[in-house]
Amino acid sequence: MWPVTETTHTQTTPAGGAERPRSPEWRLTADALRGLRQDLFDDAFAYRPLPRARSGGRSGRTTRYAGWTPHAAVVALGALAMLVALASTSGSGLPSLLCGLLALGPVLLTLARPVGAFWASLGATTVASVVGGATGMDWPWGPGSFVSHLVVLTVVAIRTRPRTAAWMWVLTALYGFVTDTLLGWDRYDTDVAPMLILSALILLAVTVRHIRQEARQEVTAQQTVTAVERSRRTLLEERTTIARELHDVVAHHMSVVAIQAEAAPYRVQNPPPELEKAFATIRENAVAALTELRRVLGVVRAEDQEAPDAPQPTLADLDALLANVRETGLDVAKAVTGAVRELPPGVELSAYRIVQEALSNTLRHAPGASARVEIGYVLGGLGLRVVNGPPPAPGSVEPSPGAGHGVTGMRERVSMLNGEMTAGPTADGGYEVTVFLPVPAAAPAAGDTGDADGIEDRA
Repeated sequence: MWPVTETTHTQTTPAGGAERPRSPEWRLTADALRGLRQDLFDDAFAYRPLPRARSGGRSGRTTRYAGWTPHAAVVALGALAMLVALASTSGSGLPSLLCGLLALGPVLLTLARPVGAFWASLGATTVASVVGGATGMDWPWGPGSFVSHLVVLTVVAIRTRPRTAAWMWVLTALYGFVTDTLLGWDRYDTDVAPMLILSALILLAVTVRHIRQEARQEVTAQQTVTAVERSRRTLLEERTTIARELHDVVAHHMSVVAIQAEAAPYRVQNPPPELEKAFATIRENAVAALTELRRVLGVVRAEDQEAPDAPQPTLADLDALLANVRETGLDVAKAVTGAVRELPPGVELSAYRIVQEALSNTLRHAPGASARVEIGYVLGGLGLRVVNGPPPAPGSVEPSPGAGHGVTGMRERVSMLNGEMTAGPTADGGYEVTVFLPVPAAAPAAGDTGDADGIEDRA
């Protein structure tokens, strides 16, 4: 006998069974039927009340009542369908009243249970056709049921989504063909075709409205995101600019520390070794700090931006700035109050930039207007006020558009120094920027000028 060798083959069964891959047509059909179930069968009679119309931020009795306008319109259309049913039903009495109520009920149901109202409309149409004895062109929808079903389709399509509207139209067509084939075999003319044509046009218009609303919402959302990103980018750009400018101020102080630490041992006769070592350590740390500052500046400085050759401006350079502004045609005056003294470099730089930006805004947004710069040296800090009047002829000269960075940059500088700032229009149509920069009290330097209270400078 020949030996028999048994070989076991292990076949891995994919998750979900050994079913064959479905074709695209099968998946498309399954997705469509799933959508039908979700739109028109799952929770078909769920309570979804029609919300009130938005008032747009207005208040008042008229606006409060205006919020019920959609509800009143639906009730009015339901009453119209009821009147049509009462007028078209043969005979009078209970059958006529029942047909009217069957036309009114589904329309009113759209206010609370929109999807259920569609099914109720199909059922009411069948009952009304039997009770009212519809004949000729009134089959399978009587006149009242015809109007009622069109209103129901319209309201439900507005309250749901386009896919639901498409399924309602398909089921309406299926209902018309089934009733016409099974129950209308003895009728030569029906109103299935008019119903399908009119409902298709109405649902198409509602779908276009839905698409436009969704597109508008997407554009609004995108504009909101863009505005937030633009504001964030503006803030980062202004902070980067401030960091570049303050680098020069800090670097100057660190350079002074390094030079003084290097020269200090030579000013003391026979300094002890500990003192020399301490000054050497101070100088090394100052030089290391300068190196790190230059590295940080290389990160925040743009590739095409070179280091400035001139030192950063201070309030002492404000007269040159005003002279330059006057050459552009802006009538600007300056007033200084309080005892003029030297302030920390960061405060003076920020004050100069704030005045510069405020005057630039005046030139940009109020061409031809006059401006006034007020500087107040007080005990706790420095006060600034830059105010401009309205342009002489607002309609004759169009303001130059700006990037909107000015006020943001000023607020960042003030926030960096823990100061306060207000900016807004004045009563006469101008604009005013008021800033207070706190400065710790310090003894005045020897080179400070005297009291300059009431100094005026006008071109």
